[in-house]
Amino acid sequence: MEESNWPEEPADRIRLLVERILDQLELEGEVTIDESEEVITATVEGDEDYGLLIGRRGQTIDALQLLCFQAAFQGNRERKRVVLDAAGYRARREEIISERAERAAEKAVESGDEIELDPMTARERRIVHEHLKERPEVETFSAGDEPQRRVVVAPLVSE
Repeated sequence: MEESNWPEEPADRIRLLVERILDQLELEGEVTIDESEEVITATVEGDEDYGLLIGRRGQTIDALQLLCFQAAFQGNRERKRVVLDAAGYRARREEIISERAERAAEKAVESGDEIELDPMTARERRIVHEHLKERPEVETFSAGDEPQRRVVVAPLVSE
């Protein structure tokens, strides 16, 4: 990319990068940017199948999200979180993970055993911890090393 065409603002950099990625993947889509104090969210919406953009288990969209973060804040000291979403993928994924967490909690309480979930990204593990923190009968912790790090749901034994 020519430096002269590279936008100054992080949000504009993200928009341009995502639009160029869509062009390279030959996908149509509208890129909307929402910026708050803590987060810049780029959302791709359209009638396309964004499976190629999302990738298996979200690996591609997670990698592109990291790339957007790097590009947006290159040379900047102040940084924000960057979230890249396509066709509501993040919300659907969060719902699926929350349901799995709920089932694991039920199973842990019923059986009295620790329940290990499948390996997840840090973001997905955070969803499980947040979802179950209100349940007084279970505790959660992460175990293992990346990329096999997983959440364990353990029953709390009442005296």
